[in-house]
Amino acid sequence: MKAEAELPLRKDLARHLRAGHPWVFRKAVERAPARLPAGTIVDVTEDGRFVARGYYDPHSAISVRILTREPAEAIDAAFWRRRVARAVALRKELVRDTTGYRVVHGEGDALPGVVADRYDRHVVLKLYSAGLTPHRAEIVEALHAEQEGVAGVFGRDEIPRDDQDEGEGDGSGRVLWGAEPPERIAIDEHGMKVLVDVRRGQKTGHFLDQRENRRMVRDLARGRAEALNLFGYTGGFSVAAALGGAGHVVTVDVDRDAIALARENFRANGLDAADHAFAAEDCFELLARYKREGRRFDLVVCDPPAFAKSQKAVEGALAGYASLNRAALAVLAPGGLLVTASCSARVSAEQFADAVKEAAYKARVDLALVAETRQPPDHPVSLQFREGRYLKCMVLRRAG
Repeated sequence: MKAEAELPLRKDLARHLRAGHPWVFRKAVERAPARLPAGTIVDVTEDGRFVARGYYDPHSAISVRILTREPAEAIDAAFWRRRVARAVALRKELVRDTTGYRVVHGEGDALPGVVADRYDRHVVLKLYSAGLTPHRAEIVEALHAEQEGVAGVFGRDEIPRDDQDEGEGDGSGRVLWGAEPPERIAIDEHGMKVLVDVRRGQKTGHFLDQRENRRMVRDLARGRAEALNLFGYTGGFSVAAALGGAGHVVTVDVDRDAIALARENFRANGLDAADHAFAAEDCFELLARYKREGRRFDLVVCDPPAFAKSQKAVEGALAGYASLNRAALAVLAPGGLLVTASCSARVSAEQFADAVKEAAYKARVDLALVAETRQPPDHPVSLQFREGRYLKCMVLRRAG
């Protein structure tokens, strides 16, 4: 469809859109038509001239998410099919040795607000804007029409409030097309089996963005007697460490259901859960107890949830990262490896590194950076959208 309304921009605010940024904030719109419904296709203009076309969301601080900068391109069923087909083609080229991967990564695939993850034969769709709701049926049609072997599409929308990060909504789920997903979907991730709960699990059920880092941890775990996985969720890093050769792995997460599934994931990989430890406990409290007890680990994985869920929370988040990593370093043995990550989009790689550096200084520990990674190729980032560079992971070795 062509645009149903026009939204003029305030003076000199079109430049970043022409450069490729996909968001128009509410404060950038000169005047919005009264009672314009969510999902309305609008043309963003400057001095009466076309700048870009996108969908409108009156409930979000991001008023318009840009879909095209071509004035002749209509937003219809064929548009969604083309964009999804392009995203699927990228995964065929770049994703290997896994049956769990991201099919559509929002702004990185020029489909802002749309996230779709594939787990074997099922796709889980999350729409991060109320403005996408009227277009859901066309997106669902594209997702199963443009991929081979899809048995069903399951929807788990999360519509954030203005003061929330993307992905902080209610997480309700329902079948949008095809078959109901099983209670546990088994995927193969570089030879490691992972059981995924797409109904009750966080995000779409599994953190696919850490897939390549889990494979890295599997390689790093060889010959390490004691490993600790903080914020371990369903045990992905833990299973990787155990398969890689870690003798004893401790998995910690405050979510009891996640810990129960972590045990299942050990068993699914032929590992005896009794040889390892699982704690449904607060990570900070556990680290404090381990420090008092003199426990030491040869490998510590620290993958917490996003600490900065709004821009005003960044300062507190940096203090939190410093505090957490200082506590983790207190139980890291000399010569041991710390694998530490941040998924806070509002925290830059430089800020995160500085927080870890501060932790090392206060813990009186010398660290050497041996590896640094970002998100995998099924989570692409537009160069004009720095907010998309959210995942930071560092591997650091404590001096022996």
